[in-house]
Amino acid sequence: MSEANESNDDFAAMLAEFEPAARGTGPKKGQMVKGRVVNISGSSVFLDLGGKSEGAIDREELLDADGELSVKLGDSVEARVAEVDGPSGCIVLRRGITKGSNAGEALRGAYEAGIPVEGLATGLNKGGLEVEVAGMRAFCPISQIDVRFVEDANHFVGQKHQFKITKLEQGRGKNMNIVLSRRKLLEEENAAQAAVLRETLKEGMVLKGRVTTLKDYGAFVDLGGIEGMLHISELGHGRIGHPSEVLSVDQTLDVKVMKIEPAVGRKEERISLSVKALHESPWASFGETLKTGTQIQGTVVRLQPFGAFIELAPGVEGLAHISELGAGKRINHPRDVLAEGDSVQVTVLSVDPSAQRISLTLRSPDDIPNEQADRQAVKEVNAANNKGLGTFADLLQGKL
Repeated sequence: MSEANESNDDFAAMLAEFEPAARGTGPKKGQMVKGRVVNISGSSVFLDLGGKSEGAIDREELLDADGELSVKLGDSVEARVAEVDGPSGCIVLRRGITKGSNAGEALRGAYEAGIPVEGLATGLNKGGLEVEVAGMRAFCPISQIDVRFVEDANHFVGQKHQFKITKLEQGRGKNMNIVLSRRKLLEEENAAQAAVLRETLKEGMVLKGRVTTLKDYGAFVDLGGIEGMLHISELGHGRIGHPSEVLSVDQTLDVKVMKIEPAVGRKEERISLSVKALHESPWASFGETLKTGTQIQGTVVRLQPFGAFIELAPGVEGLAHISELGAGKRINHPRDVLAEGDSVQVTVLSVDPSAQRISLTLRSPDDIPNEQADRQAVKEVNAANNKGLGTFADLLQGKL
């Protein structure tokens, strides 16, 4: 064999090895791609997808409401790969599936390629949603509407959503049995987002999240494919009875990542969040301005056998000991004179900002100095008695 032939054989072998590898790096069926319009010819619009890949999309998919082409040369277009090697030799792209004689064929192609389809929820039955896709009736089981179980799916009716076709069979006549899942699509999207987020997620980060579920003990917040737990105690500095008082489902809010507990064994990953940590404590302003003897209005928030907790401002509570509630009379329990929710006027006995403690009384400021003076007098008398200087009666009568 000549050297030239050997050289050609070597080149052919190298090319054979290279081509599969090169093909493997191109767009995959079902993948979302973005390309630049490089040619508009007849019924097709051609896109440069980069990496020597070119795609073609049906002109009809790019028409506006007036039937005019909505793109021009140089514009960027997003679409999904329907076929890797189409009839023209280039990648076939689709943005959606429209009504028409070829809708069934297009749906089958989307089913086989795993391409999402857009559907309009037209009604609700016992098992789930009735959906119209490309002019055909389809069905989405209630368990497949969302990643979490949907108790009431009425708000989905009349809305358009993206679905994956999980079952497609020929029915009677021209009808097709089409079963959809929105959940599978959401799970795939969440997994992709979560993979990106986990690479950067750290304690102390502040992220924007979306409230997905409200519970008595707090709220679950979607951070972008990963859910975190926002405990009711971390919703704010003030007292909150239920998360629904300050949050609603689908609400977006800023949260701080307080703790990340990785999944171990059967224990799932746990991410603890806080809104309270993003706001200055009221003790930094209100709490430290209170002075002994200040009279202020408060609300009874909790009763205990030893006293009553009274909220003076959101996030600032003081304790009125049971001995300070009876106006000089002995009471058995704070509920004998107070009830939760009562608005009361109290006087500050002492403030400890470092420990965040405030002692309160129901008495007026004028009554407090007199009693303090009386207590001081008793202390002096007791000291005198201990030194053998006479009786308390003698002291009062001026005999000593």
